[in-house]
Parts: sequence; structure tokens; C-alpha cells
Amino acid sequence: MQKNVIRIIGVPIDLGAGRRGVDMGPSAIRTAGLNERLRQLGWDVEDFGNVEVPVQEELEIKDKRLKYLPEIVKVNEQLHLMVSEAMKEGVIPVILGGDHSLGIGSLAGLASDGRHFGLIWFDTHGDYNSLATTDSGNIHGMPLAVANGIGAPELTSIGGEHKKISEENTVIIGAREIDPQESEMLHQSKITVFTMRDIDQLGMQEVISQGIKIASRGTDGIHVSFDLDVIDPEEAPGVGTPVLGGITYREAHLAMEHLADSGLVLSMEVVEVNPILDNRNKTAELAVGLICSVFGKRIY
Repeated sequence: MQKNVIRIIGVPIDLGAGRRGVDMGPSAIRTAGLNERLRQLGWDVEDFGNVEVPVQEELEIKDKRLKYLPEIVKVNEQLHLMVSEAMKEGVIPVILGGDHSLGIGSLAGLASDGRHFGLIWFDTHGDYNSLATTDSGNIHGMPLAVANGIGAPELTSIGGEHKKISEENTVIIGAREIDPQESEMLHQSKITVFTMRDIDQLGMQEVISQGIKIASRGTDGIHVSFDLDVIDPEEAPGVGTPVLGGITYREAHLAMEHLADSGLVLSMEVVEVNPILDNRNKTAELAVGLICSVFGKRIY
């Protein structure tokens, strides 16, 4: 068991998104100094490079309801194996995206060997669409549903024919743009959703405290999935699907600091950084700061 090792895995995928550019996210985050800053915090860092992802221009969309399905399946099968191996070796995988479709592979990898983990999903969107509800056909709007066994069999079967998450231990934080049918599906599930209204009313400290309690109840630890579009676009402009009214810089760091204090983080992914839309790599630098907050950086 290597308890002080973080393994960086890049997934430069933009096949699941409706907007180009997030494939450059892993490079932008690395350029912002992630590896060195984690080493300064006392971590041994292994950078395993990037999962191989085909270029959109070389591909053809075979089904507009599930765009680039075969290619996304292949990428997530590779990621599933890499995350599973990291967990078996006792190192902490930190996955850099890339669009949020990569969550299919990361959650499948975490669920290997019957591991029981909690999930905190920071996102403006519910990512709970499926073939039956999607308007766009973009698979980055589906990973949480897929992990719960809802969606195309090609996706839900990655890593085995079973649900990858426990609804009772799954928490969405920061939601402010959820499709009507998606909302109905979430209401029917046992997933806990904290919207921006909840954060406004309760405060981030209460929301993240409740989220950690829910995600950790009876589990081996917590996976943190952080979509940068959960942060207000004034502070995180480099995302593919910005929506006004997100969490603030300090609210994001406060949440990460509470997760660090819990000592329960098993793994993390940071997704949807789009350098094309960014301002001097501001969003990637914010991503690095948030990752460092999870892994021990303190103000004082």
C-alpha cells in the first residue's frame, strides 16, 4: 500500500462535449504546475501521461443520439483499467479532463473488486441524461446516469454489468441547470442534490458537511468529481458550458478544505477545463489550486 502517492492520469477527450477545446485541459492543468505543487505538499507524484483518444476530425458520427459512442466506450474502458490498477496498488488516482464523459470510466474503475465508495459530484448540471432524455446526444451529460445503470448497454457494461455507485452515498453539489426529464429521474432516485439555492440558504460549510456525511456513511471513502463549470464563469471562464450564478472561488476552496480535513478522499477527477475559452490559463490554475486544497494545502 503506497499511501503517499498520487497518480496523474490525463484524458484529453472532447468527444462527449458539444464544444471543442476541453481535450487540451490535461495539458493546461499540467502547465499550471500541478505535479510540482503536489510534490511541494509532500506527495510522491507519478504522471502516467494520457489515455489515447482519437481526434474528432478522423471520426464519423454514427448515431446523433449517442455521438461518438464506440470511441467513448474505448476510452472509458482504458481509463477503467488504469483507475482499477491504481486502486489495487494503493495509490490515489487524480484524473484530468477532458469532458465529463470520462466519469464513466473512472467510476467503473473505482467500483472494481466490489469497492463501496461515496461520490460527491460538483457540477452545474445533473449529468443524469440518457438516450431516452437527451436532446443533444452529447455523452458528457450522461455519466452519472450510466454509473447508476441507466443508459446504453455499451456504456453501463464498462467494468461489468452492475451499478458503479450507491445512490444513497451520491451527492450532487452546485446544480443550477438541470433538464426537466433529468430532474424527474433524479427525484425518483435516492441521490442527494444540493442546488445553488441550497448553498445560498445553508452556506457551503453546511452543504459540504452534509455531503461528506452522506457520501461516507458505510463506505470505504469518497471520490470527488469536480466539473469547473460549477464555479461562476467570472472566476472560471475557461469551461465549455458556462452558466451564471455558480459557486465562488472561496466556496470551492472551502469545500475542498473540508474534504481534506475528512481524510476520506480516495480519488479525484477535474473536468471540462477549456483553454480555448480561458483567460491566460486562469481556469486551469484554479483547477490546480483546488486539487492542492484537497491534498493538504493550507492558508496558514
